[in-house]
Amino acid sequence: MMKDGFFGFLKIRAVPTLFWSAPRPLTIRPPFISVVMLAIGLVIFGLGEALLIASGVGVSPWTVLAQGLTNITGWSVGLATFVVSVAVLLLWVPLRQTPGMGTILNIIIISLVLDLADPWLPRFDSLALRVAEAAAGVIVTGIGGGIYLIANLGPGPRDGLMTGLQRLTNLPIAWVRSAIELGAVALGWSLGGVVGIGTLLFAFGIGPCVAATMYGLQRVFGTGKPGRS
Repeated sequence: MMKDGFFGFLKIRAVPTLFWSAPRPLTIRPPFISVVMLAIGLVIFGLGEALLIASGVGVSPWTVLAQGLTNITGWSVGLATFVVSVAVLLLWVPLRQTPGMGTILNIIIISLVLDLADPWLPRFDSLALRVAEAAAGVIVTGIGGGIYLIANLGPGPRDGLMTGLQRLTNLPIAWVRSAIELGAVALGWSLGGVVGIGTLLFAFGIGPCVAATMYGLQRVFGTGKPGRS
């Protein structure tokens, strides 16, 4: 059991191995509980992204980057997002990251949840409520990200980049994820993407939220097994 105090999550350097963690990411017969928790995590993740979009005060950093690409290529945001995802996956090669079921389901489930949830989410006129909805979206996204990463069935393209860079640098996960998101924001903004309060909340908050979720889950369900770097 970790005894680093309230802010111990900021020091977490590896994805915990818990009861729903698959033995290895690349498998054609994963444990049923791993698949279930993967799906639950991805649904929660997608809901968080939908809350951020519904807030209307700024999209996530990678969508800012996609918007920037549309400005210089004329592509749709969807096509730009696809190209960005492929480019991120190519970065996995030197980082020796292993794709898995979660890598594919990440794209499918999150896209479905976005389409299904977005029309039902509230749109507020009050700026304070809109910012609160964006903050809730970041927190919910972080919770979903922590759950599905622990499933160990392959991270999504951006999460795989995070875990790969963490292993390479041995820096805390919260720092690595925040640096990646800030980099995407900076590049997208330089290309003309739209940055808002929600974007900044996501860029600075998603790393700590993912790390805090994994830290909390390990404290509750941990069995003494080491984490995965």
